[in-house]
Amino acid sequence: MIPIRIAQRGTGMLREFNEAGVLSAADVHVAERLGRLGGEDRELVLFAAALAVRAVRSGSVCLDLTRMRDIGVDADEERPELLVDPAELPWPEQARVIEALRASPLVLGGPNGPLRPLRLTDPSRPDTGPLLYLDRYYQQEQIIRRVLTARAADHPHSDPAVVRRELDRLFGPPEAGVDRQRIAAALAATHWTTVVAGGPGTGKTHTIARILALLVAQHTAGPGGGGAPPRIALAAPTGKAAARLQEAVRDQAPALGLPELSAATLHRLLGWQRGRTTRFRYHEHNRLPYDVVVVDETSMVSLTMMSRLLAALRPDTRLVLAGDPDQLASVDAGAVLADLVAAPFPGTADPSFEELLGAELAAAGDSSTAATEPGDTETLTELERNRLRGGIVRLTRGRRFGGRIADLAVAVRAGDTEAALDLLRAGGDMLELLGPDEIAAVRADVVTTAQRVTTAARAGDAAAALAAFESHRLLCAHRRGPYGVEQWDRAAAEWAAVAGSGPENRYGTWYPGQPLLVTANDHEARIYNGDTGVVVSRPDGSLRVALQRGDEPYLVHPTQFPAVVTVFAMTIHRSQGSQYDAVTIVLPEPGSSLLTRELLYTAITRARRHVRILGTEEAIRAAIDRHVLRASGLSLDDVSPEPARPGH
Repeated sequence: MIPIRIAQRGTGMLREFNEAGVLSAADVHVAERLGRLGGEDRELVLFAAALAVRAVRSGSVCLDLTRMRDIGVDADEERPELLVDPAELPWPEQARVIEALRASPLVLGGPNGPLRPLRLTDPSRPDTGPLLYLDRYYQQEQIIRRVLTARAADHPHSDPAVVRRELDRLFGPPEAGVDRQRIAAALAATHWTTVVAGGPGTGKTHTIARILALLVAQHTAGPGGGGAPPRIALAAPTGKAAARLQEAVRDQAPALGLPELSAATLHRLLGWQRGRTTRFRYHEHNRLPYDVVVVDETSMVSLTMMSRLLAALRPDTRLVLAGDPDQLASVDAGAVLADLVAAPFPGTADPSFEELLGAELAAAGDSSTAATEPGDTETLTELERNRLRGGIVRLTRGRRFGGRIADLAVAVRAGDTEAALDLLRAGGDMLELLGPDEIAAVRADVVTTAQRVTTAARAGDAAAALAAFESHRLLCAHRRGPYGVEQWDRAAAEWAAVAGSGPENRYGTWYPGQPLLVTANDHEARIYNGDTGVVVSRPDGSLRVALQRGDEPYLVHPTQFPAVVTVFAMTIHRSQGSQYDAVTIVLPEPGSSLLTRELLYTAITRARRHVRILGTEEAIRAAIDRHVLRASGLSLDDVSPEPARPGH
C-alpha cells in the first residue's frame, strides 16, 4: 500500500487538494516556502503556485490557468479507492486566481527583494489563456526561443552545385514524387537547424548518415572548410539511444565515406561535472567545439536539457534534431520536439534551397493542398511546406513494418478510435485483441521465447540468444499493480521456470538464458542504462552477459554491471528506441492517468510483425481519446510576461 503523503503545515485549499491526491506534499511545501520568501500569504496565489509545481511534475512546462482542472490526480496504482473525483473539489474561479496572481509579489517582485519565482504570461493566441511558470522553466523556454529564432534569421553558405552533386550521389537522381529523405538532406545543407521527424522505420538514421556525408563533402569543398573535415558530434538523451545511433552510422560509414564517429549522451557531450559550480563544462560562455551536432531520439529530450544544449552551441554549428514527435515525451518537463514540429520557428526564405529543390517541390503538388498530415509520398501538403520554411521535414514512408500494424499506428496517432477498433476486431496475422484475463496465448509466447533463449544461451550462441530474446516482449503502462511490470515480471518468470528456463537452484544469482535489464550507465565498460541482454555459457563453463552491439554481440562479465535486474516485462517508457518481432501490450483500466494516445502509439510501434493488446475496448477508447497536453509557450507566437513592479 502506498498512502498519500500529507503536508502537515498545509491548510485550507492546499490541505484539501493534497488529501485528494491532486497536490503532493512536495507541491504544498514548495508553494509555502515561496510564499514565505516572497512575502505572499494569500491562499489563491499559494494554491496556483502549488499547481504550477504539480504541472511540472506532470511534464508540463507551465500551468495553463484556463485548464487548471485538467491537471489530474496523482496515479496510485495500489489504492485507487483513496482518490477523490477532482470535479467534486472546491476549485476556485479562474478569474479570481488570475487577478490575485497579477497583484502578487511572487510575480511582480515586492518589498522583500527582487525575487520573482513565478512568471505570468499572456499569450496573444485567443485559444490559450494566461500561463503560469516557475521562473526557472520560463527562462529555459526563453533560451530555446531566442537561440532558435536567431539561428533561423539567416542561412549558411552553400554551393548549389556541390550540394546537388552530393544529393544525386547519396539518393540517386530525382524521380517522380516526393523524396522526403532527399529534402531533409537539402534542408541540412542550407539551414543552421534541421529537424527530421518521423515514426519508427521511416529511415531517420539512414537519413542522418547521408546528411553527415553531404555536410562533410560540403565543408571540405566550401570556402570556410579549407579542405578539413568538419568536427562532428553524435548525441542522444540516453546511453542506449546513443549506442544505437553510433552503430547505425558506423554501419553505413564505409559506403558513404564517413570517418569513424562515436556517440555520447547529451550529459557527456556537454561535459557534466559533479560538484562543480557550473554543472556542465560547455555553456553559453564556453561553447561546444563542433561544426555539426546531431541529436537522435529528440522526443525524449527535456526542456532543461534542450536549453542547455542550445545555449552551448556556436551560432555557426549545424544542428540536426531527429525523433518521433508522436512518441512519449521526456519524463521531465517539456515536449520540445512536438512543440517545434507543431509550430516551426519561421525564418527568412533561402534562395539556395529553392534553387536546389524548386522544380521537385513544384512538381509535388501546389500549395493549395489541404493543411493536413501527409498521406502518401507523391505530394506535399501545405502543412509540410510550412514546416520546410522552418527547417522541418517529416518522413512518412515506413520501412520497418507495414500492413495492418502501420494502419493501426496511423489510426491511433490520428485519434481515429473507430478505425483502430475495427482493425483490432478484424484481427489477422498482425493484430490481436484479447480480454484482460485471456492469458493463454501470452503465456505460450513467453514460454516459447524463454525456451529458445535458454537453448541458445546454454549452447553458447550469443547471437541466437539475443535474436530469440527480441522475438517477443511484454510491455506494461504501470510499474505496480495488477497491470504493472512487477506482477507480470513475476508471472512470466514463473512460467519460464516451470517450462525449464530458469535457475537450476533458487540460490543461483546468474543462469544461462537469464534476461537482464541494465539500470545504470558505465560508459567506460560500454554499458548503458536501458540495455537488455542475456546470460550465456562459455566453452570453459563460465558465464557472460551478451549485449547487442551492431552485428556482433558484446560480452561482459556479470560482475561488471553497475546495476542490473532480471527482466521479462518492461514499461512502455523503457521500450522506446527498441524493436521486437512481437509485443504483448498490457493495458490498465480506462481510468488510469497513464493510459494515453502517445503511450499506445509508442507500444504499437515497437512491433515489427505482431501486436497483441491485452485489455478492453473501453481501455483502448480511453487511451486514444486521452491526448497528452503538455502546457508550453514554445509553440506560441508570442509569450509576454507580466511586467515587474516599478523599482524591482
